[in-house]
Amino acid sequence: MRRFLQKALDKIDKMDRGRIHSLLCNIASEIDLLEMVLDSMTDGVVVTNRQHRIIVFNKSSERMLPFNKAELSEKIVWEVIRDREISLFFKDNLENQDSVIDKEFTLNNGFLKTLSLSIMPLVREGRIQGNVIHIEDVTEKRAREERLRRAESLAALTTLAAGVAHEIKNPLASIGIHLQLIEKKMEGKRRIYTDYINDFISIIKEEVDRLNRIVVDFLFAVRPINTVLEEGDLNRVVRELLEFLKFELEEEGIEVVIDLPDHIPKIRLDEKYMKQALLNIIKNAISAMPDGGTLRIETLCRGGELHLRISDTGVGIQEKNMAKIFEPYFTTKDFGSGLGLTLVYKIVKEHMGDISVSSKQEKGTTFDLSFPIPQKEKRLIGYEGEAM
Repeated sequence: MRRFLQKALDKIDKMDRGRIHSLLCNIASEIDLLEMVLDSMTDGVVVTNRQHRIIVFNKSSERMLPFNKAELSEKIVWEVIRDREISLFFKDNLENQDSVIDKEFTLNNGFLKTLSLSIMPLVREGRIQGNVIHIEDVTEKRAREERLRRAESLAALTTLAAGVAHEIKNPLASIGIHLQLIEKKMEGKRRIYTDYINDFISIIKEEVDRLNRIVVDFLFAVRPINTVLEEGDLNRVVRELLEFLKFELEEEGIEVVIDLPDHIPKIRLDEKYMKQALLNIIKNAISAMPDGGTLRIETLCRGGELHLRISDTGVGIQEKNMAKIFEPYFTTKDFGSGLGLTLVYKIVKEHMGDISVSSKQEKGTTFDLSFPIPQKEKRLIGYEGEAM
C-alpha cells in the first residue's frame, strides 16, 4: 500500500479529477479497514509521536486504561491517565526512551484488574517516529495460573502425605512389636532383667528417632522456602560449588568438564538455595558413576532464558522411573530420604525456573535447568543511529 501511494503521489500532477477521486476512495477504504482491525482487537494499542502525543488508539485501550478525558487525540499520553502509578510509568519510560516488556499493574475499580503494559519504539527506515504502547488484560490469565499452582500444590501435598504414611508405617510397626515383647516379658513377673528390656528400649528409641526425621523432612518439604532473590552470577555459583567438591570428585575418579562462557547475563537467584539444588544434582551424578566418569556442566542463553546443563556418564535412569524422580520419598538408592530431587524441583520453581531431565541407561543423565533472564530496559536507536 505504501509503495502504491508513493507511485500515485509521484504522478498526481498528471492525474485527472476522476483518478484522484478514485485514489482518495481507495485510501479511505484502507484506513477504514485498519481502524476496523484495530477496534476488533481484544488487546489495547496506543501509538504516540515523537512528542509523546497520542495519534492512534483503539477501543480496547479506551476500555482498559484509566483515561480521564473523552478526547485523546494529540494529548500527551501520561497527562490523560487517571492512575498515578501508570501515568508515572509512561512519563518516566517515554521521556527516557526506554523499552519495557510486560510491566504489570493492578487496578481496583470496584473489582481487581491486572494489566500488562509494554512500550516499544515505532521505527521507520531506522528512524524513531514515536512509540507503540501495548495493553493486555491478564486478569483471567493470572487467575488461571494461580488455580493451577494451587492444584499442583494440592497434588504434591497428596503425594507427599502418601509417602509419609508409607514411611511412618514401618517404624510404628517395629515399635508396636517391641512393646508387645516387653509386655510379654513383664507378664506375670514381679522382677525382670533390665538388660533384656534395654535392648528393646534401644530399638524403640531408634525407631522414634527415625519417625522424628521423617516428620522433619516432611515439614521441610511442605513449608515455603524463604528465598531472597538478588541479581547474581550463576557461573560464579557453579565454580564455587565445584571448588568445594573438588577433592570428592577427584577421589571418585570423576573428570569435570565445564563450559561457562564469560559475560553471561545475570539472573535473580538465592545463592544458598541454588548451591543446595546443584549440590543435590551433582551428588546424584557422583552416585551414578561408581567407577568414575565425566561430569559436564555448561551454561548457555536461549530464547530469553539462561540454561544450566549438568550431564554425567553414569548408569542412567530407567524409563519407568523417569516420571517419578521428582516425587517425594522416591529413591532407587539403599540410603537417603528420597527428597533430594524434590527439593531441587522446589528450589528451581522458587526461582521462576523450570527443570527437565533426559537419560539413557548405561550412557548417562542430563539435567537442564532454565531460568528467566531479567528484561533490561533497552535504549532506543536515535535518528542518526546513535543512542539517545
